[in-house]
Amino acid sequence: MSKQHTLKGSFTLQGKGLHTGLPITITFNPAPENHGYKIKRVDLENQPVIDALAENVGNTQRGTVLVKDGVQISTIEHAMAALYALRIDNCLIEVNAPEFPILDGSSIQYVQAIYGVGTVEQAEERDYFVVRQKMEVVDEETGSKLTLLPDDRFCINSFIEFESKYIPNQSASLDNLEDFTKEIASARTFVFVREVQKLRDAGLIKGGDLDNAIVIYERQISQQDLDSLADLLGVPHKNASELGYLNNKQIQYPNEPARHKLLDIIGDMALIGRPIKGRIIATRPGHKINNKLARLVRKQIKLNEVQPPVYEPNKEPVFDINRIKELLPHRYPFLMVDKVIEIGQKYIVGIKNLSVNEQFFQGHFPQEPVMPGVLQIEAMAQIGGLLVLSQVDEPERYSTYFLKIDNVKFRSKAVPGDTLIFRLNMMSEIRRGIANMKGYAFIGDKLVSEAEFTAQIVKNK
Repeated sequence: MSKQHTLKGSFTLQGKGLHTGLPITITFNPAPENHGYKIKRVDLENQPVIDALAENVGNTQRGTVLVKDGVQISTIEHAMAALYALRIDNCLIEVNAPEFPILDGSSIQYVQAIYGVGTVEQAEERDYFVVRQKMEVVDEETGSKLTLLPDDRFCINSFIEFESKYIPNQSASLDNLEDFTKEIASARTFVFVREVQKLRDAGLIKGGDLDNAIVIYERQISQQDLDSLADLLGVPHKNASELGYLNNKQIQYPNEPARHKLLDIIGDMALIGRPIKGRIIATRPGHKINNKLARLVRKQIKLNEVQPPVYEPNKEPVFDINRIKELLPHRYPFLMVDKVIEIGQKYIVGIKNLSVNEQFFQGHFPQEPVMPGVLQIEAMAQIGGLLVLSQVDEPERYSTYFLKIDNVKFRSKAVPGDTLIFRLNMMSEIRRGIANMKGYAFIGDKLVSEAEFTAQIVKNK
């Protein structure tokens, strides 16, 4: 697994707010492991901080707006997309206004600033949300639909549809986040001329102009109305009979609007709070439907403290049974782990296959064989011992002895034919030979038992 990252140093950008028109200063700072994205309103009393998470989104009209305890921060999606795509896991953002600056209407200035200060690897592992089965959200009113499917990395296919001859149907794809900077980051937000006055009347886009948005003029209006709109935006008058894009900067890609919609999806998915391994198929995406999917994923995360590990039987194990027997003193019938499939500095994943020939099945409910819960805990303990032993030199000379087991919970039966997948996580650093771990046992995607362990490691050989 890859490590978490943060910024190597702080950087500051200045610009105006798209909706408020205010001059804004925003600063991005390094943050410690497991901090996530947090935003501080430095212009307010006590400088309140809002976690950039999907459940804190209170409005999605023309942007993603975080709202908590009466404090709001809007138009965050372009910055969030840059942080997520460049694999920044932890960042404290300080802003002196109720929104982020719009800059040029894309993510590119955020991306350039991140590259300017650089990033640094941190000690903790990245905790991915691994998509295991199809998840889907639909908005019947708008025809929007987002489908999240399993994949070995984060990728997006996006399709947009508008009643406009300039962008009737467009699509954009991103199969690798490494391509974000070159293919997506500079795609600008867009708006139709027919929408501008309505947005202004709603108190929005006070800072909108032809430098920070693509303005699409696809339905002719009177010269007087177009002149009034030009005066509103502070730009020269244009001929009302000439339809097309009203911009100071030319379109970068034929499908720039579709690319920007994809950028928005990334920014809104960043609010899940974890990097994703999955593919999004988006039809007519928008901030509302994006947030609906992000909230659904957040709900799944809250239901499962730890996601079930991915078990690929054909993958070469990290420790096979021969190596395990070199490290652990246990032998049949008390050796309760068959192989270790993954190990990191602070976690381990091990496998126990249950056969009907297991000795304990002969006497434990023989007419309805069930694995004793205490043996599930023993298997966890043995796998936890392997994690602890992996932290020392000459592990063959050490033994682990468990001092305490707490918060044991049994949730489901384990029976012959099941494959138990165990994950043990370090709860703290090993100090004076004492290790604290949390263990989980899964069958497929189902959590069957869990416990907390305290163990002592002793050099005795």
